[in-house]
Amino acid sequence: MTATGPDETNARKIPLLPRAIAAFVAIGAILLAFLYPAEAFLWVKAIHVIAVISWMAGMLYLPRLFVYHCAAKAGSAQSETFKVMERRLLRAIIDPAMGVAWLAGLWLAWQSAAYMDGWFHVKFLAVLTMSGIHGYFAKAVRLFGEDRNEKTARSWRLMNEVPTVLMVIIVIMVIIKPF
Repeated sequence: MTATGPDETNARKIPLLPRAIAAFVAIGAILLAFLYPAEAFLWVKAIHVIAVISWMAGMLYLPRLFVYHCAAKAGSAQSETFKVMERRLLRAIIDPAMGVAWLAGLWLAWQSAAYMDGWFHVKFLAVLTMSGIHGYFAKAVRLFGEDRNEKTARSWRLMNEVPTVLMVIIVIMVIIKPF
């Protein structure tokens, strides 16, 4: 086991408060949803929208950090700062937001029977794809953390557009419900 300095140890800590808040909200929403489903629907929907906004904010920002990180020399102070920013964004915001969005979204689909509609199938496929991109970004955070990124800044700029396209598809399916 190697010794780490105080700066490195502190850099590895993920803030607990955002995760605790997300867990509290999720548990409260689940309890409310199962005890009083009719009264809870709009509250769960609001929580779902808040979680989706948080998830998307992180999914749009993280690849931009990757673009800037590509320009930083491995091992430099700037590179180490990007590593901390990327890891904290993923673990403290994006991961919990995705979890809450999924839990609330699945409950809403079940309660409203939306899962039987064609628009929902397209939306669900887009959300599954977004979750896959989330996993891809999580792997990239790990690779950047190990100074093993092999992608160019240009490729990360292109990847930055994928969540945007998926978000547009999802919003159109939910609001317009074309089929």
